[in-house]
Amino acid sequence: MASRPPVEVTPDYWDDACRHLVKRDRVLKKLIPQFGEARLQSRGDAFATLARSIVGQQISVHAAQAVWERWVALTPKFQPAAVLALGVEAQRAAGLSARKVEYLRDLAEHFDAGRVHVRQWAQMDDEAIIEELVAIRGIGRWTAEMFLIFHLMRPNVMPLDDVGLLKGISLNYFSGEPVSRAEAREVGDAWAPYRSVAVWYIWRSLDPLPVDY
Repeated sequence: MASRPPVEVTPDYWDDACRHLVKRDRVLKKLIPQFGEARLQSRGDAFATLARSIVGQQISVHAAQAVWERWVALTPKFQPAAVLALGVEAQRAAGLSARKVEYLRDLAEHFDAGRVHVRQWAQMDDEAIIEELVAIRGIGRWTAEMFLIFHLMRPNVMPLDDVGLLKGISLNYFSGEPVSRAEAREVGDAWAPYRSVAVWYIWRSLDPLPVDY
């Protein structure tokens, strides 16, 4: 059975963030108005979002969607306990590698055993959530930061390992010259406390289609 269509949620801080960034940053002053009413949107639940990130690793978006649909169809109700009940061969037949099957099982075990504190995340700071997430096999800091931005909609994340962000800063601030993480961090200092919003617009400067996760 396919998962239900996701409910989309937009951050309530977005307009305030845009006003702040337009005042503070010459590049964003020109960039933000180009995209009108476009907004970051969060969709799905935490477990599904992280599972999707694992399924999609190192394969194309199209291939990832096909594998995802076949994998989710294996369970009558998509939740951690149901994933733990799946056999390895059935998951391999859906298109998952042996390693991804292991990663998805570890993710399900973390959620099923309560080793990730989903209900407490609202009160936890970004680094504490990242620490919980990177303890799961197959989830590194970059994936955890994307989760903070796209699922939890945290306003002030600066993913310095993101290739697209570094490229966007290079093109928009350094005339295409390569930039270091330290230089990118310095540019991002002016964006606080809304680094996530600035990052989203920098991504949009590279690809007009909304970034989705």
